[in-house]
Amino acid sequence: MWLDLLLPTLLIERKSEPEARSTAHPRVRISPGERLLRAVVALAGPHADLLEHHEAPWASVTFAGMRHSIVLRYDGWEACDAAEAFMAELPEHEFMIPRTLVADAAVVRLDQTLLPEPVMTLELALLLLDDA
Repeated sequence: MWLDLLLPTLLIERKSEPEARSTAHPRVRISPGERLLRAVVALAGPHADLLEHHEAPWASVTFAGMRHSIVLRYDGWEACDAAEAFMAELPEHEFMIPRTLVADAAVVRLDQTLLPEPVMTLELALLLLDDA
């Protein structure tokens, strides 16, 4: 009898009820390609606008990986100065991507317009090798 009076006040966890289920989102794994893209955009700086990103499988006799093509655009004098600094730093930059080696990073195309305002468009080619 006293238990009947006490039960409504007790909080009893019932895992089968929808309210009691965890609302936490499942953990999402970020691909090496997405990590590379984030690292390149961060290295490119706030003046860079990402226009394109493509990736394609790549393999040799001894290695496998992905070839990435990234196109960035810089608008304005200050942005073009930042683009020049980025181009100088990119080939020697040490990317920290787990289980992946960035074997090659280069600017393969540069389009530049000076009037009415300077605009630089860079196409980057990067080769990621699986480190497994």
